[in-house]
Amino acid sequence: MRNISDSDLRAATWHKSSYSGGSGDNCLEITHDFPTVAPVRDSKNPAGPKLVFRTTAWAAFVANLKGGTA
Repeated sequence: MRNISDSDLRAATWHKSSYSGGSGDNCLEITHDFPTVAPVRDSKNPAGPKLVFRTTAWAAFVANLKGGTA
C-alpha cells in the first residue's frame, strides 16, 4: 500500500454517510479519491488523524455492518 501524504488528504473530497442524520454529528467521512485505499476520518475532527484501510478490507467491514458478506 502506498503512503498518502497529509497534503493529499487535505485536498481530498470527503463524504459523510447518508446515515449521519440531520445534524451530521457522530459520523465518519470517507474519500474515494484513492483507488486502492479508503481513508476515513471523524467528521467532528476533520483535521485530526485519519485511518487508511485497503479498499477490500473496508468493503468487507461495511458489508458485515449491513449484515452481509463481502
